Amino acid sequence: MLCSTVFRKNFTMLAAVFGAGFAWEIGFNATMNNIWDSNNRGRQWKDIRHKYIEGGEDEE
Repeated sequence: MLCSTVFRKNFTMLAAVFGAGFAWEIGFNATMNNIWDSNNRGRQWKDIRHKYIEGGEDEE
């Protein structure tokens, strides 16, 4: 039922493939970033920045 509806025309199949790929990329990147951050907690610049920057604002 779903296959005959979604994949009947080339445009709908192409849109479904690109939409699924886009959703997969967003989900995969978010998951990998969370895993990376949890494995490297305390060693990244965002975690140790307060030790080296005085004030609290970026001054460029």
